This record gives sequence, C-alpha cells and structure tokens, in this order.
Amino acid sequence: MNGGAGLRGAIAAHLRRGGLIAYPTEYCYGLGCDPHNRRAVLRLLKLKGRPQSKGLILIAGQFAQLAPYLLPLAAEQQDILRRDGARAITYLVPAKASCPRWLRGAHETLAVRITAHAGAAALCNALGMALVSTSANHNGRQPARTYAQCRRLFGDRVRVLHGQVGKRKKPSAIRTWMSGKIVRG
Repeated sequence: MNGGAGLRGAIAAHLRRGGLIAYPTEYCYGLGCDPHNRRAVLRLLKLKGRPQSKGLILIAGQFAQLAPYLLPLAAEQQDILRRDGARAITYLVPAKASCPRWLRGAHETLAVRITAHAGAAALCNALGMALVSTSANHNGRQPARTYAQCRRLFGDRVRVLHGQVGKRKKPSAIRTWMSGKIVRG
C-alpha cells in the first residue's frame, strides 16, 4: 500500500462516498469499507453474497479505533488484543448497544483484531479509523491473495490497493472474548 498523503486522501474520500476497497492482510486480501457507512457495508455483503446475520470483522491499527464499537476494556485487556493481534487472533468482544447491527449481525459481540500486518495497520492509522475486513472473495470461495486476483474478481466495483499479503497459511483464528473458546481455528 504504497503512496503518500495524496493516495491516503483519495482512499479516504472514496470510503466517505461509500466505496469499497481491497487491501492486503495477514493471509489474503481483505474486502473493506467504512464501518459507519451502512450503505457501503450492505453493498459489500451483497457483492460477497454473505448474509448480514453472520456479522463482520473490524481491523484496526490501534485500540482507540475499535473503542467506539466495544464495551469498555481495561488496559490489560487492550494489551491482550494487541498481543494476540500479532498472532492474527480475532476476538468476539461484547459490543456497545450503539454498535450497528449491520456490523455485528445477529450477535451481541463484534469480531475485532488489532492487525499486525504493517500495510493494513498503516492504512487504518492513516485513515484514523477501523475498517471492515472480510476476505476478498465470493462467499464460500477461495480468497484473493494478489492484486490481479482482486481485479479479476471485482473489476471496477472495488478499489484494489497494491501490497503484499502476509505469510500466514490460513485466516485469522476467531475466539470468544470471555472464555477464549476457539470459534474458527
């Protein structure tokens, strides 16, 4: 995700207009949008063929970008999110009542990860916000791992950012916050 302030400004404007982006993450390209933009989230779900009831993951470069969506967490709990984010662990954390249903689906929790992928974290930090992050694919299919694969899948419907995906061989693990139970390994 190379580029300076001009590119970041263009991406931010694209997201504000309800645009969708694809960007490298730990395992594959992520398909994302502004989590505050209901119209964009619903477009993303339709493009993927994913039911809203499943909910989505938000990634962030730092905890402050996730805090508006979650019930308060102590500093030690925030440290767990940072530490385990480096291991690509996503947690299902209790969400605030104000957290939109279009993000959490049928759940009272929200899936969140503080990403250790340098490019994805830099993108969130440059934009000053968390991003929706679901695999860049059509529901049930293999996720895109390259810029070219994303372009073939989505064409002009998604702005694809250049960069390298991480070395992980599988998607992030998903665990419940309170018990640590593995939901996806």
